[in-house]
Amino acid sequence: MKNRPLILVSNDDGIFAKGVKALVERLVNFGDVVVVCPDSPRSGQSMAITVNEPLRITPLPDYKGARMYQTNGTPVDCIKLAMHHILDRRPDLVVSGINHGSNASVNELYSGTMGAACEGCAFGLPSIGFSLTDHSHEADFSICNRAVDIVVKEVLEHGLPDGLCLNVNIPAIGSEPKEMKIAVPCQGHWNDEYREYTDPAGKKFYLLSGEFINDEPENENTDEWCLAHGIVSVVPTSVNRRIAIPSSLDWILTLPQVY
Repeated sequence: MKNRPLILVSNDDGIFAKGVKALVERLVNFGDVVVVCPDSPRSGQSMAITVNEPLRITPLPDYKGARMYQTNGTPVDCIKLAMHHILDRRPDLVVSGINHGSNASVNELYSGTMGAACEGCAFGLPSIGFSLTDHSHEADFSICNRAVDIVVKEVLEHGLPDGLCLNVNIPAIGSEPKEMKIAVPCQGHWNDEYREYTDPAGKKFYLLSGEFINDEPENENTDEWCLAHGIVSVVPTSVNRRIAIPSSLDWILTLPQVY
């Protein structure tokens, strides 16, 4: 068994989400699978960690041969707990998802799905986040099969550069997409993000809402363009915070002298 790759799986929709079960059904063909997911949905958690309450790990019955665990933490907590307290060897791959809904463009920054993938990457492990552009609890995840199989096979065989993970978004077009493309995150923003309401006592409250505005709808290199045209988008995502200082910020270099 130790000759088979060890694959660590997490998500942000929770251990009972349809998407993670669909993912496990594909991954058991590639290696030994251990699943560690939040005990309830943690969407929008990004790379949040739990600092003010104790975390607990609860084993669950195996699913399709995969070992299953739930925690009361965030997606990133799940990866950390798995690495330090659940796994008996270092995994060969971290896979997060399959998320219910798109994580393209700026949504990647908020995504707990990608938070788990980025945490795996921070551990120096090849990591992938998968998302399907369908928020429905009854979404048909079978259309993700080919994309999952192709990307997982290639990453297990070739690995990924240090500091890079993959954000893979699959368009919900009613059938398996026939094309896949390396893309860049679309430039865009959310409009009217919080709607204002009034409760029976006359007090105002706010609920997350809004509409995504694509600032470059004609740019064929973006993930949003791919998804709009029925193409699987694959966006390399860096967790390396070191950047070259652009010439427009040369004044930063003078700060030590000024100080």
